[in-house]
Amino acid sequence: MIVLACLALLVSLAQQLYIRVNQLGFAPADVKTAVVFGREPLPSEFRVVDAASGKVVFTGRVSPIAGGWGQFPHHAEADFSSLAMSGRFVIEVGAARSGTFNIKESLYADFPDQLLEFMRQQRCGYNPFVDAVCHSFDGRTAFGPEPAGTYINASGGWHDAGDQLKYLLTSSNATAQMLLAYQLATARPRRSQVIFADRFNHLGQPGANGVADVLDEARWGLEWMLRLHPKPDQLYHQVADDRDHKGFRLPQNETVDYGWGAGSYRVVYFADGKAQGLKQYQSESTGIANLAGRYAAAMALGYQIWKDDPALRSFAQQLLQAGKEVYALGQAKEGVQQGNSYGAPYRYAETTWADDMEWGAAELFRATREPRYLREALRYAVLAGSEPWMGKQEAGHYQYYPFMNLGHFRLYDLANATARKTLATFYRVGIRRTIVQAQSNPYGIGVPFIWCSNNLTVALATQAFLYERMTGDRRYRDFAANQTDWLLGRNPWGVSMFTGIPEGGVYPRDVHLFANVLMKRMVRGGLVDGPVYRKVFQSLRGVSIREPDPFALFQDERAVYHDDVNDYSTNEPTMDGTAAAILLFAVK
Repeated sequence: MIVLACLALLVSLAQQLYIRVNQLGFAPADVKTAVVFGREPLPSEFRVVDAASGKVVFTGRVSPIAGGWGQFPHHAEADFSSLAMSGRFVIEVGAARSGTFNIKESLYADFPDQLLEFMRQQRCGYNPFVDAVCHSFDGRTAFGPEPAGTYINASGGWHDAGDQLKYLLTSSNATAQMLLAYQLATARPRRSQVIFADRFNHLGQPGANGVADVLDEARWGLEWMLRLHPKPDQLYHQVADDRDHKGFRLPQNETVDYGWGAGSYRVVYFADGKAQGLKQYQSESTGIANLAGRYAAAMALGYQIWKDDPALRSFAQQLLQAGKEVYALGQAKEGVQQGNSYGAPYRYAETTWADDMEWGAAELFRATREPRYLREALRYAVLAGSEPWMGKQEAGHYQYYPFMNLGHFRLYDLANATARKTLATFYRVGIRRTIVQAQSNPYGIGVPFIWCSNNLTVALATQAFLYERMTGDRRYRDFAANQTDWLLGRNPWGVSMFTGIPEGGVYPRDVHLFANVLMKRMVRGGLVDGPVYRKVFQSLRGVSIREPDPFALFQDERAVYHDDVNDYSTNEPTMDGTAAAILLFAVK
C-alpha cells in the first residue's frame, strides 16, 4: 500500500500544472499573457473564467515555448490580449487554476503612489515610519579639501536599502526619476494616466499639503543633495560605509562607531574623482561626471517644475544654480566616482558617465535654453551610445548604472531629424540585444540575472515604453509587457517583486529590512533585488536561507529567488529600484 501511495504521489506531481500571470492584472488594451508549465506535455487549450460567476469568458489555444526551466521541461503561453471586458478573472488549464487578477481601466493609476510608501519608510533625518529623528550627526568628512573629520551637515536623504548608508550615486537617480515621472504624467493627459495623489505632507506624515506626494518625496532628495554641495567647487557623495552592517536596528538607535563614538557622527566622503577607501578595499574612481550629470538632471528638473510657483521661485533658482555648478565639476573631471567600501569588497562599481552628462545637459538646456548645453548633450549622447549592459551575460555590481539612458529620451524632441534617428537607433539596438538574451528562458526576460536584476528589468521595460513614445513604433510592446509582468508574478516562483502588492497576493514577506525583522510590519511598495544566477547566490558573503526552501521546485541554475530575510542578494528592497519603478509605471 505504501508503494502504491508513493507511486500515486509521483504521478500526481508529474501531472501537476502551474500557471503564472501578472497578479495585479491588465488594462483592457494591454497585452495579456500567462505562462503554463509542467513536467508532462501540456493541454492544448486554456480558459479565462469570471472569478465571481464561474462563467467562461474566453477560450484559446496555448502556444508551446521552446526550452525548460529547472524541473519543468514543458512551457507554453496563453495569450488572451483580445479579452477587453472589465472584471476579476482566473485562468484554467486542465485542472490547474491561476490566482485571480483584474482587467480594469486605470488599473495602474495608483501604483506609483503605493511605491512611495516604501520611499517614505527609507527617509533619513526624520523618518515618518518610526516617527523619529535618526542620524542627526551626519557627518564628518573624509578626503577632499577640508581637514579630515570636518563637520558638514549631511542629514536627510534616504537610507539606500536594508542598510542605512546614503549614496549620491543612487539618490540622485531616484530623485531625478521621480521628478521626471511627475512631469511626464502631468504633461500629456491620458484616460488611464497616473494621477499623483496628495495624501501626505512634506514630512511624510498623513495629511494633504497641496503638493503631490511624489514631489514631496523628490524634494526630500533635492534638499539633501543641496547639502552635499556646500560650496561651488565641492561635492560629497556618500554617508557611512559597510561598517554599518552590524545587524538590524531601528534607524534612531544607531550603534555603529565611525571613530567619533557609537551612534555619533558618520563619515561623509568627498567626491574628488580619485580612488578612495579608508581600509584595504579601494574604489577605481576616475572622475565625478557620473554623479555630476545625474545631479544636474535632478536639479534642472526641479527648476522646471517649480520655476513658475511664486512661493518656490527662489528655491527653483537655487536648484538651477547648483545644477550648473555641479555639471561644470563633471566637465572638469570626466569619469566615475564609485561607491566606497570599508571591510568588504562590495561597492557600487559604476564605470559609465557619458549617459549621465548627456541627461544633465539635456535638462539644463530645457531649463535655460542655452545652446551650449544642447551641443554638449549631443556630444555626450554619441559617447554613450546604446546601453552597454544590454545583451551581456555578466556585469559588475551597478557597473552600467543607472541601467538605461534617460538622456536619449530627454534629448530626442530637442534634436534635429538626423540626431533623432541616431538616438532612436541607440534605444532600438539595446532592446534588440536583450530580445536575443530573452530567448534563453521561457519567460522572455531580457536581462542577465546579476545582483539587482529587477532594477535591470525595470530599466529595460522603461526603455521600451519610452522608445514607443519617442517614435510611435509599437513593435516592442509585447516584449515590454513580458518584463513588467515578470515583476508582478509572471515568473517561475509566481511572486510579485513588490512588497505588499497586490493586496492578498503572493509577494515578498520575509524581506531584508529592519521594519520586517524588528517591527514585524509590512512596508508596501518596495522593489526587491530579484532573482540571481545560482552561482551569485552561492558566492556572496553572509547570504543564506532557512531550509527547506519553499521555492525549491522552481529554482534553476539561471536564477534563484528566496523570500528569506537572510538572502540580501534577492530579497532586499532598494530605494533606487523602487523610484525607477515609479517612473516605469508612470509611463507604462
